[in-house]
Amino acid sequence: MELVKDILQEMVQIAKRNNQIHSSDVKTLLALANKSESKKSISGKIPTQEDTGDIILHTHTGEAISAKTPGQRNIVDQSDYNDILFAIGPAGTGKTYTSVALAVRALKNRKVKKIILARPAVEAGENLGFLPGDLKEKIDPYLRPLYDALEEMIEFDKLEFYLSKNVIEIAPLAYMRGRTLNNAFVILDEAQNATNIQMKMFLTRIGFNSRAIITGDITQSDLPRQQESGLISIQKILQKIDGISFVYLDQQDVVRHKLVRDIIDAYERFEKKNKKKH
Repeated sequence: MELVKDILQEMVQIAKRNNQIHSSDVKTLLALANKSESKKSISGKIPTQEDTGDIILHTHTGEAISAKTPGQRNIVDQSDYNDILFAIGPAGTGKTYTSVALAVRALKNRKVKKIILARPAVEAGENLGFLPGDLKEKIDPYLRPLYDALEEMIEFDKLEFYLSKNVIEIAPLAYMRGRTLNNAFVILDEAQNATNIQMKMFLTRIGFNSRAIITGDITQSDLPRQQESGLISIQKILQKIDGISFVYLDQQDVVRHKLVRDIIDAYERFEKKNKKKH
């Protein structure tokens, strides 16, 4: 009864902070409650996410951004000990969001001087000249998810200032060529759409006092069929190098709508059946 009471009180607090509560929040609280059976906090209440140390940072509105799943916690832990981290898993597992939160935390704590976020603009073949508008208008559709994450974590005026001064830089992967990225937290998102050449180019840009997280879903490549994804190849090439870590997330780490997990499961079953047929 005490545990139920504590869970309900935590649910009320989450609802007050976020003006809503999701089933994933309830599941997290239940999981924490189960853990507390064997190890209770000093107060005797179930440990909140704040108690477990899973908070990455607080947003400008005071909301806590936490690692909510084992896969996300693994990203946080491994990024502390490795300069290059590959986070591979399906859509909805929070790979990008967690990575951006880690980058913002590093910037706030002055561990790096800038954040660089890159994505392959594969739908346009990285040839953006044919698209209408200026450079920003051309690349924004491909980079919008990165802006969305940043806007949740940094207040608008400060984010605009960072972007104008290139403290935070968001650009297509092709724009990384020829650069050396020192004192930076670098994220390559949607890396399954990077070719082998592009992946090598990106990884060799990383300079002194820099760290990188490369995220992607190897089942969702938009590259032409004859072209192997650099994210697939890199697992064989760099697997045993010290300072480089691979974190694999699965459907258990999905933090979107419950149906997203069911959709991923259904696709995996379908693909396994097709493999057996061929």
